[in-house]
Amino acid sequence: MSSFGAALRLIRAGWIMAREGVFAALPGEELVGLPKLGWRISRILTRWRVRGRDRGERLSDAVARLGPSYVKLGQFLATRPDVVGSEISRDLAKLQDRMATFPTTQAVKQIEGSLGLPITALYSEFGEPVAAASIAQVHPARLGDDRRVAVKVIRPGVRHQFLRDLESYFLAAGTIERLIPATRRLRPVEVARTLAQTTRVEMDLRLEAAALSELAQNTLNDPGFRVPYVDWERTGRDVLTMEWIDGIKMNDIEGLCAAGHDLPKLATNLVQSFLRHTLRDGFFHADMHPGNLFVESDGTIVGVDLGITGRLGKKERRFLAEILYGFITRDYHRTAEVHYEAGYVPRTHSVDAFAQAIRAIGEPIHGQSAETISMARLLTLLFEVTELFDMETRPELLMLQKTMVVVEGVARTLDPAFNMWKTSEPVVGDWIRNNLGPRGIMEDAREGVSALVSLMRQAPELAARTERLTREIDDMAEHGLRLDAQTTRAIGKAEARATRSGRIALWVIAGVGVYLAWIVS
Repeated sequence: MSSFGAALRLIRAGWIMAREGVFAALPGEELVGLPKLGWRISRILTRWRVRGRDRGERLSDAVARLGPSYVKLGQFLATRPDVVGSEISRDLAKLQDRMATFPTTQAVKQIEGSLGLPITALYSEFGEPVAAASIAQVHPARLGDDRRVAVKVIRPGVRHQFLRDLESYFLAAGTIERLIPATRRLRPVEVARTLAQTTRVEMDLRLEAAALSELAQNTLNDPGFRVPYVDWERTGRDVLTMEWIDGIKMNDIEGLCAAGHDLPKLATNLVQSFLRHTLRDGFFHADMHPGNLFVESDGTIVGVDLGITGRLGKKERRFLAEILYGFITRDYHRTAEVHYEAGYVPRTHSVDAFAQAIRAIGEPIHGQSAETISMARLLTLLFEVTELFDMETRPELLMLQKTMVVVEGVARTLDPAFNMWKTSEPVVGDWIRNNLGPRGIMEDAREGVSALVSLMRQAPELAARTERLTREIDDMAEHGLRLDAQTTRAIGKAEARATRSGRIALWVIAGVGVYLAWIVS
């Protein structure tokens, strides 16, 4: 019955979004057939009181009614403009992850259950919540030595709710992928799997603590940026205790000015810190909106809430640096070649044609003043062009691009005349010199030798595995594939369950699934 229940929850979500006018606010004039009919029906179903609101407000109202897991779904899809489109992605990025607080007594119960000690043995003081989001809320507290700490506590029952709603997301993604072949390039089921993994990580506060610890280690000697320290003794799956930050939020421009901070210097520090984390370390804070950034009295920026992070491998970092360098030097052919060398664009396409498309992005930039050039906009246009050349979705690069949009936006709020390229050059240039020059070649050679030595050490084991595999293939060719009785019974039971519930559920949502899929795509 889980598939049937997921179908009903999906239908309920569709109904709420229709009533809140989300579907009606989408562009539907060019639709035809069943999708056009569905769009017209959604306009009739829209409640009168929401008809004067813009699409972003309608989305916020619908998500608030659907609950915390849909807030996270919206925030996740905001990082995937390749799936929902750039306009809807911008609307989703405005979703506010602010929920009602839950009682302090429940928070205490969560803490004591996670850490196995009474609250009085953990904290000398434990206050009422000061902030609440979809997954957790934050309480102020004090330790025995009078140090102030922030205690983040998981919302009771949130894991069960997410798991239940994830069934609906997988069902919707699978239906869309089957019924609309054009969406298969976007891999909807894989998108749902990524969301499931992201939320599982975010709901284990030990992993957020580990992210804080890793970023703290990476930035130990960096000027002007840090993250709160973690109190590991008072941290578990459901609770994270960390340093309390006394600072001014970066969205409080008046407060920053009143405190005497140099706003252009803060903007430079923020962008250069982000680029260091991205290029040097390959690990960055992927939710750097101004509400998660504090400025201390000495001008140090403190990043909090590391529930969402991004990683770039060495190949992705080299790719990013080379395309930025290619645009700066107007070497569009080299920029195109980098895409092919990384395996992002199929070699069935002409390198020269791809270079011509990239030139269409780069040349207008060189006609602008440096203050108006946006690196985030450049990456956005680049990814739009690469779609024409069948570049597969790269979630890690999209997360980087979306984070860069936010970081650059914060910097321009602090300094309207902010020069992105001049600010970035010291960090990007240094990385290019160290990794693409002679030093980088030597480092690649050293890594190649290490990989070869490791392979030689594994040679006897690999040879033994190859021999076993050869014997098994020969045996299969001679006697055929054989399944034991237990496996056969398990397959039979699984097929029976799928027949009873899966088909019923799919038929129930077939019409709604087609409609939702066309509206979103």
